[in-house]
Amino acid sequence: MADIPENEKDCWIGFDLGGTKMLAVVYDADFKPLGKKRKRSRGHEGQEAGLERICSTIHQALQEAEVSVDRICGIGVGCPGPLDLGKGVIHEAPNLGWANVPLKQILENEFHAPAIIANDVDCGVFGEYRFGAAKSARCVVGVFPGTGIGGGAVYEGHIVRGKNTTCMEIGHINVIPNGPICGCGLRGCLEAVASRLAISAAAAQAAYRGQAPHLHSLVGTELSKIRSGDIAASIDGGDEVVLKIVREAARYIGVAVANVVHLLAPDLILLGGGLVEAMPKLFVDQVKESAKKNVMPSYQKVFDVVAAKLGNDATVMGAASWARECIEEGGLVSAGTKVKVNAE
Repeated sequence: MADIPENEKDCWIGFDLGGTKMLAVVYDADFKPLGKKRKRSRGHEGQEAGLERICSTIHQALQEAEVSVDRICGIGVGCPGPLDLGKGVIHEAPNLGWANVPLKQILENEFHAPAIIANDVDCGVFGEYRFGAAKSARCVVGVFPGTGIGGGAVYEGHIVRGKNTTCMEIGHINVIPNGPICGCGLRGCLEAVASRLAISAAAAQAAYRGQAPHLHSLVGTELSKIRSGDIAASIDGGDEVVLKIVREAARYIGVAVANVVHLLAPDLILLGGGLVEAMPKLFVDQVKESAKKNVMPSYQKVFDVVAAKLGNDATVMGAASWARECIEEGGLVSAGTKVKVNAE
């Protein structure tokens, strides 16, 4: 065991709950990782088994860190799906098949420490605000194109959200009136034309038509096999049509960003996710160019566009640090309560 008294509460738990994987990390008071454990989520095994898996993952991370349960100050969890932020309930996690999960209560009963539940993208943006590319920004808006397009914002040190629910659904900003049908049922959403799924679908069609021979040689024409790295490799291999597809998607992201700039005047736009990690310069340059073209002249110099730095660590670090801010600065605050934080 570490040479710290067993009853001293000096550690924080960050947890990233995803549709395919879960990650628990134990941090010390300075947010240096002491131990971690990653597992597959296995949503098909059912809700009860999944909750037991979450608890066992945290216990195993604690074991690796050589930290006892009674040293936990608090637990922060980044979750997908609609949430009740005040009660700490996951209303629905479609990729896991779970519904009405009182996750906050379950964790507090298991570990005898306060738990804070937040949206996973919000946690990712907050992690970048505290420790990464958005450090010390007054207002940062995050855009994360993936299977869908996630969004989040931190404004003057607190996560922007509704009274009991998350917000910043930038993926559902309308960018093409009467455009393609989105998965949400609306037409013309950003997600319908600029997500990784939308880009991969257009690239698959191009490969099928013989317009993207390098992509065809890599993965064929099956949509489910096309990953972010394959799209980047296709462009590097000379598939000009795939480059045009990505540029057009980034242009639409820039249009949506311009709308947000007019509303919030953020000083920083943060781009993250697998697509951006695979092609950071392409996305940053194209989104910045498009956003600058679509804002009023007086807003063109008030914001910058950058790529995220923390990768897969952003959500888990953000979840742990957000839990600390909520617990230390405001007690066990309810959703919608403003919590000030001094970025380091």
